[in-house]
Amino acid sequence: MRPICPPHRPARSFRRGLALWGLLGLWFGLCSAPALSLAADALARTVPDTMAQRVMACTLCHGKEGRATSAGYFPRIAGKPAGYLYNQLRHFRNGRRQNEGMATLLDNLSDSYLREIAEHFAGLDLPYPPPQTVNAPRDQLARGEALIRRGDPARQLPACADCHGEALTGRQPAIPGLLGLPRDYLIGQLGAWQTGLRHASAPDCMAQIAKGLTPDDVGALATWLSAQSLPADTHAVAPSAQPLPKRCGSAVP
Repeated sequence: MRPICPPHRPARSFRRGLALWGLLGLWFGLCSAPALSLAADALARTVPDTMAQRVMACTLCHGKEGRATSAGYFPRIAGKPAGYLYNQLRHFRNGRRQNEGMATLLDNLSDSYLREIAEHFAGLDLPYPPPQTVNAPRDQLARGEALIRRGDPARQLPACADCHGEALTGRQPAIPGLLGLPRDYLIGQLGAWQTGLRHASAPDCMAQIAKGLTPDDVGALATWLSAQSLPADTHAVAPSAQPLPKRCGSAVP
């Protein structure tokens, strides 16, 4: 009994179909190439080539315009001293600070471009949100304020205000403010210095100070700082006319 369709014909028909679809695909591709090019050109014209547009990836975590988010961990970067931001960008890129996402974003960026990014965020003058920490225990707040205002000379711990400014808004050119930061972030950074996960340029004064803090000290500092309202003037103060209590490699950009 003869088959209804000879066995070789389906294969031949299939090959012809593939060839036809291939030619059609090529034709559509050639015809649509100019349209795709025009669409790309139109998109390029509608996206402004500004630093604000380029750093939108930063704001996904750090919040709109670098104001920080309510997530509790990502810090505010808007208005920080440019020298401080520049140092931190270099530390992430070079591995002194450990964060895979930051390292990936910064891996191929030059020092000059990192400085541009730092200057962009440093130039933003934006309002701060209300303090996140409320109803903290009084004894914990008192302990935190004592360390911040007076330090602990017996343990060779300088007062935070000696370096970060009396108003704790930071000091030019590269010392950050400590207010307006989430409690979890402050605890995380002090812990990172204690364990060696975070490094700064030598001499690493913050690592030395953090390693002298107890867990209760860390909690008290973070609680008090995150409970404070910002002063009317949130800008970093001028460089100190007096030597800092400890030599800090990151005190200059």
